[in-house]
Amino acid sequence: MFESLLRRLLDPAPATLADPDARLALAALLVRVARADDHYTPAETARIDAVLRARFGLSPFEAVRLRTGAETLEEEAPDTVRFTRAIKEHVPYDDRLGVIEALWDVALADGARSADEDGLLRLVAPMLGVEDADSALARQRVEARRA
Repeated sequence: MFESLLRRLLDPAPATLADPDARLALAALLVRVARADDHYTPAETARIDAVLRARFGLSPFEAVRLRTGAETLEEEAPDTVRFTRAIKEHVPYDDRLGVIEALWDVALADGARSADEDGLLRLVAPMLGVEDADSALARQRVEARRA
């Protein structure tokens, strides 16, 4: 399963991702952001699971299964560009704003705004075709919910 998705992510002209593949690509991107500061905490894994449950209507078991698969994929995937390209090409802009908000939610899940996670989000937003101002507003919405 992962090899097939990796081949499609690496393809210079990828075909439209099937829904399960798009879910896995998004989950892997969430994992990549959470791991960016080399502190992959239980708070972050719980937040990823919550995001996956809310976004895709998954049961807790299904969310954990998707996240653990995404952890494997994230370890094997060569770079962040592949995930973001797959999402950018197959997800409408308004939904990509939701992706950015979910990424900020995971990055801030451990209660700290690390420079590594912050830097990765600043890199990922334009790769997803999301304006810096929209990404900043998404971060502010997440911070307001956490306050």
